[in-house]
Formats: sequence, C-alpha cells, structure tokens
Amino acid sequence: MALFLLLWLSSFSVAAAAPAADANPFTPKAYLVRYWNQRVTNDLPKPPFLLSKASPLTAADAVAFAKLAARGAISDHLPSFCAAARLLCLPDLPSAIVERHDRDSNFAAYSNKNFTAYGANGVGRRDSFKGYSVDENLPVSSFRRYSRGSTIHRDEFSTYGAQGNVADQSFNSYGVASTGGHGEFIEYNKDVNIPNLNFNNYGSSGEGRSHSFSGYTEGTNAGAETFTTYSRNGNRAPSEFTAYATDSNTVGSGFSAYSQGGDGANNSFTSYGFNGNNPHNRFNSYGNGVNGAVENFKTYRESANVGEDSFTSYVKDSKSAEVNFANYGKTFNEGTDKFTGYGGGATGQAVGFKIYGVNNSFKGYDKNVIATFSSYTNRTTSSSTTDAIAAASVKNINRWVEPGKFFRESMLKMGTVMPMPDIRDKMPRRSFLPRSIASKLPFSSTKVDELKQIFHAGQNSTMEKIMADALAECERAPSRGESKQCVSSIEDMIDFATSILGRNVAVRSTESIKGSNREILIGQVKGINGGEVTKSVSCHQSLFPYLLYYCHSVPKVRVYKADLLDPKLRTKINHGVAICHLDTSAWSASHGAFLALGSSPGHIEVCHWIFENDMTWTVAD
Repeated sequence: MALFLLLWLSSFSVAAAAPAADANPFTPKAYLVRYWNQRVTNDLPKPPFLLSKASPLTAADAVAFAKLAARGAISDHLPSFCAAARLLCLPDLPSAIVERHDRDSNFAAYSNKNFTAYGANGVGRRDSFKGYSVDENLPVSSFRRYSRGSTIHRDEFSTYGAQGNVADQSFNSYGVASTGGHGEFIEYNKDVNIPNLNFNNYGSSGEGRSHSFSGYTEGTNAGAETFTTYSRNGNRAPSEFTAYATDSNTVGSGFSAYSQGGDGANNSFTSYGFNGNNPHNRFNSYGNGVNGAVENFKTYRESANVGEDSFTSYVKDSKSAEVNFANYGKTFNEGTDKFTGYGGGATGQAVGFKIYGVNNSFKGYDKNVIATFSSYTNRTTSSSTTDAIAAASVKNINRWVEPGKFFRESMLKMGTVMPMPDIRDKMPRRSFLPRSIASKLPFSSTKVDELKQIFHAGQNSTMEKIMADALAECERAPSRGESKQCVSSIEDMIDFATSILGRNVAVRSTESIKGSNREILIGQVKGINGGEVTKSVSCHQSLFPYLLYYCHSVPKVRVYKADLLDPKLRTKINHGVAICHLDTSAWSASHGAFLALGSSPGHIEVCHWIFENDMTWTVAD
C-alpha cells in the first residue's frame, strides 16, 4: 500500500510539472491531436513544425473566448484575447500628446505615439524625430494636426521607422495653414515590411512651406503610401521626392488631389520608384487648377521591373504649368502608363516627354497643350537595341529574383553547389485559432466592417488593408485546374488536404533556415512517392490577425527531400524539401521563374524550396 501511494504521488508530481496544455485533454492542442488521429490513417510522427502553430489557449480560455465570439463581444476583450491567443493586433495608440513644449524637441528612440495637435501654432520651432520606432515590430504612430498653423517650423524625420514590420503611420492635416518652415523625411520607413503610410491633407493651404522626402520607403516590401489633398491650395510650397521607393518591392503609391489649386508650386520626383519591382502609382486630380507650377519627373520608375502608373485628370484647368518627364518609365520589363484627361482645360501649359518608355496611352489629352516627345521608345526596335534591352534585363534579374529562388530539376542531384535563397519567414509570429472560435468570427469581404470593429482597425489603417487583401486573395476564383481554400485552423487544413489526397497523407517543410543566403552543397536526394509525378497540396501563409494559410492543390509535380551540406566542410546543415512544377503553361510570362531561368510558360519545369513555415502535403510514402 505504501509503495502504491509512493508511485501515485510520483506520477502526480510529474504530471504537475508538465505544461498545462499537454496535461489537460481539453486544450485546443489536445483536441487537435485527437482530430488528427481520427482523420489521418497512418501512424507517422506528427510534424512538430505544424503542431507548434496550434492555439496556445488554455481549455478555460478557449471556452470563454468562444462564448465571447458567439456573442460578438471579442472586441471588448481584444488585448487579452490577442495576448492569450498569440495573434497579430496593432496596438491602440495612447492618448494624444497635448502637453506644452516651449522649446525645440528631440524625439529619439520613441515608438507607438500619438502626436495630435503637436506643435500647432508654434513659432520658430525645430523638432527632430531621429531613430523613431527603429527596428520595431508593428510600429503605429499618428501625427494628426501636427504643426498646424505654425510659422517657420522645421520638422525632421530621420531614419524614422526603419526596419519595422507591418508599419502604420498617418500624417493627417499635417502642417495645414502653416507659413514658412520645412518638413524633411530622410530614410523614412527604410527596409520596412508592409508599410501603410497616409499623408492626408498634408500641408494644405500652406504659405512657402517646403517638403522633402529623401530615401522615403527605400527597400520596402509590399504595402502602400497615399498622399491625399497634399499641399492643396498651397502657395509657393515646393516638394521634392528623391529616391522615393527605390529598390522597393510591389509598393503602391497614390497621389490624390495633390497640389490641387496651388500657386507657384515646384514639385520634383527624382529616381522615384527606381529599380522597383512592379511599382503601382496613381496620380488622380494631381495639380488640378494650379497656377504657374513646375513639375519634374526625372528617372521616374527607371530600371524597374514592370510597374504601372496612371495619371487621371492630371493638371486639369491649370495655368502656365510646366511638366517635364525625363527618362520616364524606362523599365527593363515593359510596364504600363496611362494618361487620362491629361491637361484638360489647361491654359499655356507645356509638357515634355524625353526618353519615354513604351506601352503608354493618352486618352482625352488636351490638344491645346504644348507637348513635345523626344526619344520616345517604340515597340519596334533594332536587333542591337533588343540585345541591349535583354542584357539590361539579365543584369537586373538578380535584383528582383533572388539567386536560387527558382531552379531546374536537374540541379537536384548529389554534388550540385547552388545558392540558397533567403527562406526565412518574415511575417509576424501568430498562432491558429481553435475551430470553435474561428468559425464564430466573420470571414468575408462583405463583412470587413465587422472585422475592423473586432480588431480595432481604423479607416484606411494597416490592419484594414491586411484583412481586405487576405480576403480578396481567399475569394479569388481558382486558376485553371486549381482547388483552393483558406484555412484558419489546423483542423480545416487537415480536412482540405485529405479531401484532395485521401486520408493517408504526410506534410513536410524545410527543416530550418540554415544555409539561407549562401551557397549549399546538395547531399543525398530522395523523391517522394518514388520520385513519380504526383499531386500535392501546398499551403502558404497569408497575413491576417490570426494564422491563416492559403492552401491549394498542385497537380503534376515531383516532390523531393534533400540533405543540404556546407560546401567546404561537407557537413549536413539542413534538410530541405523542394517541389518541382512540371506544367507551367498557365503561369504568367512575367513570372520571376522565367526571368531567372530564361524561358517561358509551358516550356520548362520550375523547382523551388519550401520556405520556412510554408508546407506541402502529399500521399504518404
């Protein structure tokens, strides 16, 4: 009896020392394991990389939050819900800074602040934001009515928000009705992942106040910047955009009612979107009704990959305006430029296009505008010109198609030395929600307003854009031969994979990120399912408040796993998983794979590694 009691006490102490999530059979993770056993017929080890993404909620919290979700009351408990469930939630800004600052101010190493009405009506002030929100995850700042009505107020934003992840910055009514002074943004949001930057009513009705954006959003990834009614009705307010969005990846910029009704404006865009990857820029009602303005677009979108610009109702009803496009749109892969209603009703306007790119349309272009086109690039080019363009394309490929990101199947053999791309997951860390909670939250583009209310997302905020973009991708019609589904729980992912492949399945991902951004040596290679042509279900992360995966069936593939070695030491550093797409006929001709490998859709197979936190399901060996 004493021995039995001792053993019982020992087992109790061991159980007590174990994490509650593992000991309690009612946690979301415990339920997931049971669900896996019911749905998957083999006894292969369950993948730790996938189970680690299960909800960390305790059994009690899972029940409590499920009840709140059913009542539509999650929003009232959002901070505790986000913390407990390990979600992506942008911080609610603190109350506005309203204390008085009589002297110049220096904000260094600040983050997540609300500067509402800061510096309003100030005279002769100088404020510096240097190193503000640098290397922050989810930096959120608001400058509302900042410097409004000020006189000779100089503002400096230097290395502001650099290297942040999912930034949300808004400058609303910044510098409105101010006189003199200067606003300077140097290396603003450099190297940021998914910026959302809004300049609404910035500098409107100002008198002689200048603005400069140098190195603005340089090297950023995705995201959007909007300038709405920027410098509207401004008087002699020069603006300069130098190296704006240089080396950025898929950044969209919108200039609506920019400089509208201004007098004597002088705006220049130098190296705007230079070397960018597929930049999209919208100039709507830009400079309408301006008087004596000078606009310069120099080396605008030069050497970019594709891209698209539209100028709608540009400098309409303006007087004596001068616009110069020099070296505009000389992309190394053909982009698209549209000028709709350009210069309509203008008087005494001169427009010059010098060394202008191809694929441009001019609709509703006012015939009374004096326009000159010099060195306009035609589609028909000589063989030497074609060769030069091709050489330039090859030179630029490596900038936007990382070495090793795509490769041929023949490379997957022992002894091959090849570059490994950066396979690190750059998205914020999140967890899945339990199905009991996810099923009770709205998930539709028609219910974005409900989602905004739940996750405290403001109008035109980063969070609103994140959710809208993810929903749009999830609701997109499938491609030819594709089956797709967005899954917000591991249970949903299991159901989708087994519906395509059957219940005898396995899921794989590259073991770690070791070897990224360096050369690797291919060791032993093994083809999944004997290396035969098969089908798989690939799942890729989408950015959303909780972990969301876009899963789709991929027919006609071969999947491989390979030991990855250090080329010099010949020691194993990683275990990679690669997938080779054998039918690329439905892919876009501008797909990065064809830029990197030099072919076209349907003519070659394309292989790539499975990146960190992505995965592929196949029939189990």
